[in-house]
Formats: sequence, structure tokens, C-alpha cells
Amino acid sequence: MSEPVVHEQETQLPDLEALTTNTAALMEGLGRATAASLKPLEEGKAPGQPPEELSDMAKTFGAVMENLTADPEKLVMAQTALTRDFVNLWAGTLKKLGGEAVEPIATPDPSDRRFKDPEWNSNPVFDFIKQAYLITTRWAEDIVHKTNGVDDHTRHKAEFYLRQLSSALAPSNFVVTNPELIRETVKQNGDNLVRGMKMLAEDIEAGNGRLKLRQSDDSKFKVGENMATTPGKVVFRNDLFELIQYTPTTESVFKRPLLIVPPWINKFYILDLNPEKSFIRWAVSQGLTVFVISWVNPDERLAEKSFGSYMKEGVMTALDQVEKACGEREVTAIGYCVGGTLLSVTMAYMAAHNDHRIASATLFTTQVDFTNAGDLKVFADEDQIKQIEDRMYARGYLEGSSMANAFNMLRPNDLIWPYVVNVYLKGQAPFPFDLLYWNSDSTRMPAANHSFYLRNCYLENRLSKGEMEVEGIKLDLSKIKAPIYNLAAREDHIAPAKSVFLGSRFFGGPVDYVLAGSGHIAGVVNPAEKPKYQYWTGGKAVGTLDDWISKAEEHPGSWWPHWIKWIETQAPEKVPARKPGGKLKTLADAPGTYVRMKA
Repeated sequence: MSEPVVHEQETQLPDLEALTTNTAALMEGLGRATAASLKPLEEGKAPGQPPEELSDMAKTFGAVMENLTADPEKLVMAQTALTRDFVNLWAGTLKKLGGEAVEPIATPDPSDRRFKDPEWNSNPVFDFIKQAYLITTRWAEDIVHKTNGVDDHTRHKAEFYLRQLSSALAPSNFVVTNPELIRETVKQNGDNLVRGMKMLAEDIEAGNGRLKLRQSDDSKFKVGENMATTPGKVVFRNDLFELIQYTPTTESVFKRPLLIVPPWINKFYILDLNPEKSFIRWAVSQGLTVFVISWVNPDERLAEKSFGSYMKEGVMTALDQVEKACGEREVTAIGYCVGGTLLSVTMAYMAAHNDHRIASATLFTTQVDFTNAGDLKVFADEDQIKQIEDRMYARGYLEGSSMANAFNMLRPNDLIWPYVVNVYLKGQAPFPFDLLYWNSDSTRMPAANHSFYLRNCYLENRLSKGEMEVEGIKLDLSKIKAPIYNLAAREDHIAPAKSVFLGSRFFGGPVDYVLAGSGHIAGVVNPAEKPKYQYWTGGKAVGTLDDWISKAEEHPGSWWPHWIKWIETQAPEKVPARKPGGKLKTLADAPGTYVRMKA
């Protein structure tokens, strides 16, 4: 028999005195974290029951298992396949312990960064743990995918919840099963865990009993100082939004002004992160008179604000103010994500009243048809929406953390567990990252508005069917004749490219479908001067998305220059640059006061 493999890493013995001291400190930190998590319950501010997601997960898996056990032959086949793989894995591990080269039974996806440490392959023990995890999770995924008698929505939920479980139970997330964490803990005599536990307790306290995951060093950012710094003025304010007009940087500007309608689920400065990444600053530099709606961070006083309120008191009021500031009745508009859905609803409502002030529109990663709305549909069935409504109507709004957590759950191996490992187990404070700071700067949602959105869009898909009613008007997207630049992102998990593609067909005017590289944020925020991704153009959304892509032209760099040419084609006329305000009184410097309100 060959000599056993000798691990190449040097063995470092811990300092027992330091380890003992750190163990005591770790237990003290654990007590603080536990106390922080229990404090809301002790004060009567949190329900003494598990989160609704856990009960829905159990119900969903129960439905799958009920159908699986109804087919004993399939169940036996599944168990036999799992047993066979584990027997082969054990045999291969014994050979590897004996020094033989063995082909693995299961290998991680090349993009999976959880198993990049060399010991996951070189050390037979950790190789066994890794492969056992991969075999088990893929076996479970296969069962869920192939079980008969399960409706599509239940299967989708089961696949989603299984992904959350498998991500949480990965051996890379635990000190004793992660070779890199073991080395770090021995090297630092457990000091990494003490630091991590301290940050864990702080983050549970910051989340009022629930973990507010630390993804960025928030101390390095401040809105209005090193974020959202494009010069401008607040020129209007009501209880729903502030309207910002930006200071021109060119001698002449396009006659037709631009109004940006951001999502109210997040804050508008995703389009103005910093000077290098700012779409707003760039748009101003291209000669556009740019206005942006900055939504308020609502509380219980705005509980009854509806989708119609956001349309009439929000977008349509903003249009009135743009006309006062510029003297121009026609505008071009941009809507981002749910802001684009609201913009589309507004345009359909205006079309029903023969109001065509929005002469052209650009939609960033926007859905108007929710047939292919992706994993967020997991949260959109009658039972879950009713649970969300009960929580909202109890306090008048949905907590901002709820949507932030839902978005993180769409990509747990990128947005949750790497931060758990690096911060709470390695004890490393995260780097300052502007995008993740923005992501954590969440906003609340008024109960009436969010309930309408969940039911009419995700649950019943009423907008594209022509069944949605707002302010007594049944909306028809086909009555929107203005040209539309419809931007999707190829790797978007929130507004999938396929969903945006299908939605393009419901408008009544010309629609240019453009596909950006990357995802929901990076696909949009892809600066012209320092682009990271490409984009594709191919005209109308005809056939399937795959057919469209196969015929589309790929372009290196940012789509921004392509878009400004489209804007110029719609309305090329120029006028002298306009100072912010016009007939409106300026109320504050950009970025205003609403954007600084915390949830």
C-alpha cells in the first residue's frame, strides 16, 4: 500500500492560555448576542412565534414529501441512488487515504467560491465532507424537481426553500468543517471568533433583535458628502416626495427635460452613488435637464397612501412641477424597477385621459407582466400575502428590512453566507462598499400601496391583462403609443430578462428591447467611462428571448452612449441651459432631506 498523503500545511499549536481567555470572551459575547435577540420579546415588541417563512417552508416540504411517499417505487429509487453515491464516495475516500488518485463523485460548480481553499481537495477528510454535501443537496434538488403531483408554485417554493437550506448548511459555514476557518482559529487562538461574536451582537442590537447582516463598513459613507453628490436643488416637496432638479454643466441642453422615477422600495441615489458611477451626473453632462423624484421614507401616517396616490400625488404632480420649472409640457421619463411599473401605470392612466405629456420613456429592469417574475413569486401566494398584510396593517407599513432580506435570499451564496463567514467567523470587518451601503439603506412601504402592488402584479398579474384598475380607470398598456427604450439585464434575479422581454409586447408604440450584461444593479450602473459589461441590441422583442439573443448584436462597453443617441433621436432640439427652479422656489440643496430619513 502507498504511503498516506501528508498534509502540506504546517501544524500550528494554539496558545492554550490565550485560547482559554478567548473562550471566556467568546461565551461572554454569546451571552450579549442572545440577550440582544431576546430583548424585543421580553419587552413585548416581538411575537413569541417563529417567522412566517418557517411555517410556510414546513408546509411546502410537507406537500412534496406527501406526493413522494405516494409513489413508493420512486422513493426507493431515490434512496438507492443516494446510497450508491455514498458507497462510492466512501470507497474513493479510503483509496485517497491510501495515497491513490481518485476521480471525485461530485465536484462544485466552477463559479462556487465556497470550496476554493486547496484543502477541500487535498485533504481526504474535507474532500469527503465537501462531496457528501454536494451529493446530498443535488439529490434533494432532483427529488423536488421530479416529484409528480406537485403544482408549479409549490415546486418553485420548494426549490427556493431548499436552496436556502442547502446554502445555510454548507460545511463552509462552520468552523469545525471548514479547513480555512480551522487554520485561522488555531493561528489566532480564537481571537477571530471573539471579534466576530462582538460584531454579531452589535448587528443583532442594530436590527432590534434580528440580525442586520453587516455587508459593508457603513461608517465610511454619508449621503450628501461622498454619496449622492451631484449638484442640484430641491424645487418641490409634498408628503410623498421631494423633486430634485440638477444644475446644468453644459451651455445648452435638450429642450425636452428628463424625469426619473426611481423605486420607492430603495432610495434614488443608486443612480448617483459617486461621481464615477453616477448615471445622473453623466446624464447632466450629456445636456439633459434632469429631475429626480426622491420618495419619502413613509411611516404609519402614510399607511393609506395607495398605488393611485403614488401615481397622482407622485409622478403626475412631478410632471406639473417640471412644466413650471422649465416651461415644457412634454418630457422624457425613466422608471427603474417598480418605479418603471409605476411609470407604465401612469402612462396608461394618462393615455386614457388623452394626456401625452410623457413623450418617450425608458424602463430600467421593469416588469409589466409578471408571468416570469422569478424567485420573488415565491412570496406571492394568498396565504403569504395575507400574512404580510396582517403585519403591515398592524403598524401601517412594511419594514424596510423585509424587502432587503428577500432580495438577499435570491442569491444567498453571494449576499448572505460569505458575509456570515468573513465577518462573524473570520472576524474581519467588511470593506466599505458603496453599493452594499445603499442596499442596506432600506425604506418602508405604506400598507395600502404595497398590498395593491403584491396582489395586482405578482399574485394576479392584472396589468398586462388589461384588468388593473387605478383611480376608477381600467388600464390598457396598448394605449401607450410613446416610444420606449426597454432595458433588461441578462443575469437579473429581480426582474428577469425573460420577463422584461415578454412585457415589451403589451405596449402600443415602438419598443426597443436592449439587454445589458450582469444583473439588476450592475447592468444599469455600468459607467460609460469605465464600463465592466457589454450590451446587446436587436430591436423589437419578437419570438423567444433566446431567438432574439441569437440574432442580436453584441456591443462592448456601456449602453449609456447608445441610450443618449436614442434620446437625441426622439427630441434633438436644444435650448440654453436652465438653472434649477425656474418659477419654483428652491427649498434645499440636493440630495434633499427625504433621502436621509432612516428606516
